[in-house]
Amino acid sequence: MQFRDRRQAGGRLAEVLRTRQGEGALPDPLVLALPRGGVAVGREVARVLDAPLDVLVVRKIGAPFQEELGVGAMAGDEVPLLDEDALRHLGIGEAALAPVIERERAELRRRERLYREGRPAPDLRGHTVIVVDDGLATGSTARAALRYVRRQAPARVVLAAPVCSPEAAELMRAEADEVICLHRPTAFMAVGLWYENFEQLTDRDVLEALHVQL
Repeated sequence: MQFRDRRQAGGRLAEVLRTRQGEGALPDPLVLALPRGGVAVGREVARVLDAPLDVLVVRKIGAPFQEELGVGAMAGDEVPLLDEDALRHLGIGEAALAPVIERERAELRRRERLYREGRPAPDLRGHTVIVVDDGLATGSTARAALRYVRRQAPARVVLAAPVCSPEAAELMRAEADEVICLHRPTAFMAVGLWYENFEQLTDRDVLEALHVQL
């Protein structure tokens, strides 16, 4: 299975979620998309479910010597969720991560200010919160997002993504009440391989997607 783009992937994901909604499994839904890529998927989900759409900014924490090598993630003002096994394996102490965490925290706050445009964060209490991303590789950012959401006292937490590595999908079962993933390829490699068009989205793309809903 390969998706044409995030919009098509979101449409397919939305159909599965609409079925669950019809079964009564998603009462009072609220869609929280992980920017940037997850917003294009989440917009389609919110439209089909007739649910509010908002963002949950999560930042990956990369190793000091290789930013793309994730060793943790953070959401909101929460304490960063670190991969202790990875840190031990790489010989990285938490002190070495301090500049990385400070930089990512600043970027997280910048994006929250930009995307919300003065709006407060949504009240999640009592909602079925559907956390949406365009795909899960290690699941580190999704896990940070789910733990942040769980602390806001929602009625139910659902993680939804078009494609996930089998390992990440299994890990998320301990964090969410339900995990919905359309495709779990054994030879996963990277999220972008499962999209024909996986161009990087911009802040403007996120704002335009949110304005469609607001």
